[in-house]
Amino acid sequence: MHNLSPHYKALVIGATGAIGGAFVTALRNDKNCSHVEVLSRATHPLFDLTDEASIEKALIPIKNNSPFELIIDATGALTMDDQGPEKSLQSIHAANLSKSLLINCIGPTVLLKNLVPCLSRNKCIYAKLSARVGSISDNKLGGWYSYRASKAAFNMVLQTAGIEHKRKNPNSIFVALQPGTVASILTRPFVDQSSAMRPEDSVEQMLTAMDLLEPISGAHFIDYKGNKIAW
Repeated sequence: MHNLSPHYKALVIGATGAIGGAFVTALRNDKNCSHVEVLSRATHPLFDLTDEASIEKALIPIKNNSPFELIIDATGALTMDDQGPEKSLQSIHAANLSKSLLINCIGPTVLLKNLVPCLSRNKCIYAKLSARVGSISDNKLGGWYSYRASKAAFNMVLQTAGIEHKRKNPNSIFVALQPGTVASILTRPFVDQSSAMRPEDSVEQMLTAMDLLEPISGAHFIDYKGNKIAW
């Protein structure tokens, strides 16, 4: 990252996932990054995205290392309790819909609420892994109700937070990132892994795309190549 302050500090949440881990490695190899803080289900205190109290407890030591110029939330889930995305309206179950919203929207919103005050007053970026299927206007195929709804819901949260924080720090950037089809545990049931991108390649392109973003009122929604996605 070249457009953040020299010796910037970064935080990666979901650091044990394929993409989160690739972000950690890339940032640790960036000579301009002085420190990379990580948070995952493997860190201590235990971190549970479905439990607000555990999120707040896990963030206590992290907040002591703030401010951060770059925060990346790489959390998320597509399959809930071994149930994949719904193909039809009749396949929706309230429990799976509720859990998808909890993991993909409510938990990340609690993170956002607690971490926005940890952003630097200089140019800074809050990035959240999203998905193209979270775009309402780009929905051409239907299906995947719970996942689409949860991603679209958090996109709205991020957009709203970006508008609010712009008044406090005009140099802040909020962005929802579509990482492309990446080889990972999340995509394994749905995609031939040999044809999917390596996490390292996706992350390299996302970091380049973020580096080119300018502050706006609200949030950006882009793919890994930096192309704009309609909300």
